[in-house]
Amino acid sequence: MIDLHAHSNASDGSLSPRELVDHARERGLSVIALTDHDTVDGNAEAAARAAELGMTFVPGIELDIEWKPGECHLLGYGLERPAAVLVDLIRRLIAGRNERNAEIAGRMRGAGIDIDLARVEALAGGGTVGRPHFAQFLVETRVVKTRQQAFDRYLAKDRPYYVDRVGITLDEGISAIRASGGIPVLAHPLSLYVSWGHLGGIIDSFRERGIAGLEAWHPAARIVDCERLEALAREKGLFATAGSDFHGAARPDRKLGRTAGRRDIDDRFWTEGLGPALARR
Repeated sequence: MIDLHAHSNASDGSLSPRELVDHARERGLSVIALTDHDTVDGNAEAAARAAELGMTFVPGIELDIEWKPGECHLLGYGLERPAAVLVDLIRRLIAGRNERNAEIAGRMRGAGIDIDLARVEALAGGGTVGRPHFAQFLVETRVVKTRQQAFDRYLAKDRPYYVDRVGITLDEGISAIRASGGIPVLAHPLSLYVSWGHLGGIIDSFRERGIAGLEAWHPAARIVDCERLEALAREKGLFATAGSDFHGAARPDRKLGRTAGRRDIDDRFWTEGLGPALARR
């Protein structure tokens, strides 16, 4: 098994980068990619641990891209030396996240919730604060019983405490990943919230602008849709990837090494796609 989409507590996961790699070994994975949101801070620690265990590690990132009506995330793989342009983009995205977090906290206070943003930041353990940490705060203060309930009632899109992310343009993200020696891949394409009839044209545009692959397999999608996305990737001359979008305790339903339909992620997504693409850089 492999996994090409996982998060540590450098962003909004619950495991440290080292613990993530250890968990990957326990689960029998041979390849693991760390794709934290808007940060590369965990890559060095994870790479060192993977080297100790004899595992293949792929340093990565997941960037928020400006997009309506849904969400657009861009995965970057193989970031051995983040370029200055990527570092600058990360700073912008983190500043935007901080503004967003302050607005979420303000909305909660306006609704009568006695929220302490410092406590939410402490839940992140020094990593990037995101909605999972606000969800955990709501659980710990007994506003809700579970993290999922916190999202369903308050933090999901169109819910009272949801605030749009500050993103970057697709071209900025692709250029920064390429400048860092990496390979850009469109994450979970169905999150774009466009019809199948329009998706092919959008993928054509993204390919022309520099993406090299599609994350065809993701646990939030149905198997039939993942199969359709994989076929679309082949049709467009892109390689397909697969991931669990693992976050640890923040998303206990997602298991490292498993994707849509709880299927194990086999290594063909590495040996027939991302692996050769990284070797050709």
